[in-house]
Amino acid sequence: MVATRAPEDAYTAEPFLPGRGGLTALRRAAVDCRGCPLHRDATQTVFGAGNKDARVMLVGEQPGDQEDRQGEPFVGPAGKLLDRALTEAGIDPSEAYVTNAVKHFKFTQAEPRKRRIHKAPTLREMTACGPWLAAELAVVEPELIVVLGATAGKALLGSSFRVTQVRGTVLEEEIHGRAERLVPTVHPSAVLRADDREGAYRGLVSDLEVAARALS
Repeated sequence: MVATRAPEDAYTAEPFLPGRGGLTALRRAAVDCRGCPLHRDATQTVFGAGNKDARVMLVGEQPGDQEDRQGEPFVGPAGKLLDRALTEAGIDPSEAYVTNAVKHFKFTQAEPRKRRIHKAPTLREMTACGPWLAAELAVVEPELIVVLGATAGKALLGSSFRVTQVRGTVLEEEIHGRAERLVPTVHPSAVLRADDREGAYRGLVSDLEVAARALS
């Protein structure tokens, strides 16, 4: 008898994408994604959310602990900080679309009831989840992508991406077959971890102001 491989062994979400439909169809289909092993330990898929006609799409790394529990992106402390920074920069958070490069929470946990510690996804896991992000971009068709952090940047722009080298600048690149404008910045969780939190926050707002100007 020949052993069959589990779907996650192929490391691609492609077979789980619906043949047609908008964001609602994508979100519904993503619930059952088994395109990589991350689905095994996560509570649920955390798909993108926001305005389907958004001019700006914000792409982070992956859902965190609160996002995994609630099933929505950017609802934890980092999301609240991001909303505040967007508002200060002149971008209405309610008019944006927010998502992550990876749709399942990857974490380590010493014991079952201990705190779950975020663990960065691998390039293979990011690549596996790429079809979902490509589908979101194709439906929303944003005028600008704000890249939140190094992992999101690598997922969109390749493994050589360094957020410190290009943050706060407007890039023009082909992403998943589409010509896109992107503004990279740090992930809001990095601001929360910074020794100089106020300085890091001001830097985030400054980068988002570049994005606001690019949209004007």
